[in-house]
Amino acid sequence: MRRVLIAPQLGDLPRQLPGGFVHSLSGQTMGTTWTVRYVAVDDVSGDQVAEAIQAALDQVNEEMSTWLERSAISQFNQAAAGSWHHLTHGFATVLKKAIEIAALTDGTFDPTIGPLVNIWGFGPDSYHAASQRAQPPPIADILLNLARCGWQKLQFNQSNQTLLQTGSVYLDFSGIAKGYGVDQVVVALRTLGLAHFLVEVGGELYGSGIKPDGHPWWVALERPQQESGLDENVVALHGMAIATSGDYRRYFEHHGKRYAHTIDPHTGFPVEHAPVSVTVLHTSCMEADALATALTVMGLRRGLAYANTHGIAALFIVNESGSLSAHDSPALAEMLE
Repeated sequence: MRRVLIAPQLGDLPRQLPGGFVHSLSGQTMGTTWTVRYVAVDDVSGDQVAEAIQAALDQVNEEMSTWLERSAISQFNQAAAGSWHHLTHGFATVLKKAIEIAALTDGTFDPTIGPLVNIWGFGPDSYHAASQRAQPPPIADILLNLARCGWQKLQFNQSNQTLLQTGSVYLDFSGIAKGYGVDQVVVALRTLGLAHFLVEVGGELYGSGIKPDGHPWWVALERPQQESGLDENVVALHGMAIATSGDYRRYFEHHGKRYAHTIDPHTGFPVEHAPVSVTVLHTSCMEADALATALTVMGLRRGLAYANTHGIAALFIVNESGSLSAHDSPALAEMLE
């Protein structure tokens, strides 16, 4: 069964059809791929568009990838205790939003969770990839690294965009940077004068305008592969972003127990009984990305309650007794045609 979702922003769709054809570009970034479909405008070549997209994503990578030793975030994580660091505008923007969402979600999203991500085998400082781990890390190591985490420990001076390295802080923006990258591509495209496009980076999306045939950018909400028993949800994107947190993507198993990559900042362990996936629709892909992670940590009951209270359009897919089921937040249900 197909369910059609109509975003509120569709009422603002342009009435005049764009001329030309839909062009498609793709590339690699942040350990994943990107794809952009767009309607060209006069005096802007495909090479210009491709260069602007890649430059925007490379900038995010250079600032926020913990997998790059030379990146700004890696340099901060390795810096000496007591040192203050002046952040770039992009770095400061993401950190500010990360702290804001951490506060609003009671720390279920936490940008300081990097030490735990690493010891569980999902980060750049891991000795083995998660799929190759023989067993979970020792409890003593988990507790030791849990003590290093906590967004409240961050000393960030917003007025001059400086951040203190206390000696134990290890930032990890993996739950928000990809969404920010999508937003930055949107800025780059609009700077070139493009108004009709669909941006996708590693499964996170943002759509704007319409196609030459007058139709909006229709996309299907992500669901576990080869799962045909669930409804297919398609949404028309205009001025809206989609981000999905899925625990079926990265995990390892030990003695029959599955350990997924989403870590609970309160316990130091991968989230137990986490939703299979959480998808969030929002006007900002950066916020959708972080909220999807937070709602995954909260789980179905708390996550739905939070989404209801804060008017978040979210789709939860959960495994209930071996069978997958989907649950809409009220804000998402209102978008059904």
